[in-house]
Amino acid sequence: MGAGSSSVALETEGGFSPLTTNLDDVPESCVASIFMHLDPPEICKLAKVNKTFHGASSVDFVWETKLPSNYKYLVEKILGQSPESLSKKEIYARLCRPNCFDDGTKQVWLDKSSGKICVAVSYKALRITGIDDRRYWNHISSDESRFNTIAYLQQIWWLEVVGELEFEFPAGTYSLLFKLQLGKISKKFGRRACNVDQVHGWDVKPVRFQLSTSNGQQASSECYLHQQGNWGHYHVGEFVVDSKNTPVKLRFSMMQIDCTHTKGGVCLDSVLICPSEFREKLKQF
Repeated sequence: MGAGSSSVALETEGGFSPLTTNLDDVPESCVASIFMHLDPPEICKLAKVNKTFHGASSVDFVWETKLPSNYKYLVEKILGQSPESLSKKEIYARLCRPNCFDDGTKQVWLDKSSGKICVAVSYKALRITGIDDRRYWNHISSDESRFNTIAYLQQIWWLEVVGELEFEFPAGTYSLLFKLQLGKISKKFGRRACNVDQVHGWDVKPVRFQLSTSNGQQASSECYLHQQGNWGHYHVGEFVVDSKNTPVKLRFSMMQIDCTHTKGGVCLDSVLICPSEFREKLKQF
């Protein structure tokens, strides 16, 4: 069946005559059963083969195996609809797009290939020292942010950034990271530019990152900020979700509170929560 068809010998009164079969003869239910073992991008490619494959690519039981275990929670909380009102394929497609919630300060989406959940939290949803004081912070429009705005710290003595998130994650191990960049980004003549003149203080003392969960998990890390001119994802720690359909509350922070020196020249975009195996992918951005 490699070329889409094959011939077998059919015995008749006059001898043997060839009987041609092709992919159109494969029952849709058989194709759908095979699709259950393929990744979503592969299913979408094969849907173009013929009508049978196209029909099999839309069957609910195929896409239900690709959806995360908490998809009903996501449809109700994020899409604001009843899970029964949408096909499983449509649910998957819509959840793969960036979906905003909590007044647009947070986003959730599925990785298209694996169906695993990622969440981003804008700096606007965080408690930040002096964020409303223009002597310290500027709010800059940027197409490099999921939320189209970043916060730029000019200079401060005491920096504390604290956030919380309550969300229902599927079982698995997740990493939490702060997305930061040293230097002020802008565009000149249509090209990206980054001014690092105000960058100072981050090589004197390390920044301390902390993470805790409502079920008692804790993690922390320390590092000097070093990513000048490019965005870096600074790893705070990991947490494990064991039980399905149970919301977990996260509390996370970033602090540099040594008042013996000022620090400044850093852009703060967001906090990212993703499956731990995705950390390698972040290194390419």
